[in-house]
Amino acid sequence: MYFTYYQSPFGDISLTANDQGLMSLEFIDGDKNTNIPLDYQQLNKQQTIFADVYQQLDQYFAKQRVNFNLKLVPQGTKFQQQVWQALTTIKQGETKSYAWLANTINNPKAVRAVGSANGANPIALIIPCHRVIGTNGKLTGYAGGLALKAKLLEFEGAKFKTE
Repeated sequence: MYFTYYQSPFGDISLTANDQGLMSLEFIDGDKNTNIPLDYQQLNKQQTIFADVYQQLDQYFAKQRVNFNLKLVPQGTKFQQQVWQALTTIKQGETKSYAWLANTINNPKAVRAVGSANGANPIALIIPCHRVIGTNGKLTGYAGGLALKAKLLEFEGAKFKTE
């Protein structure tokens, strides 16, 4: 596995990948974990693995990219994978509800389970769990906090209620 950090306008991001693709993207607070390999061969491989991720994140934050095209390998249950796949259909600038997400995966009674799967998304931003809000248009939980969720949605031009 490979680890690195990306400095975004909204704070540092921790990235994890393996040889198959990106495994996690997480906004982090405070001190960085320094468990980055120091072996030069490992570092060179790591730079290659994350090159497309860095480039596409740079483009996203420069408002030059609305869709990501990366090999993703999130680890989760079949149900979580189904929810995360549905999340990738929410376009930048749009928001959807948990009920919409449950209906999209043909399981309309699973709203709470969908919420849990959304919250367990290991690849924030690229699998856009921040675009899911309450049916009433208000922000609901986000692993990075509601303030970050609001900033990301504003950055993308999405509409939501603040109260």
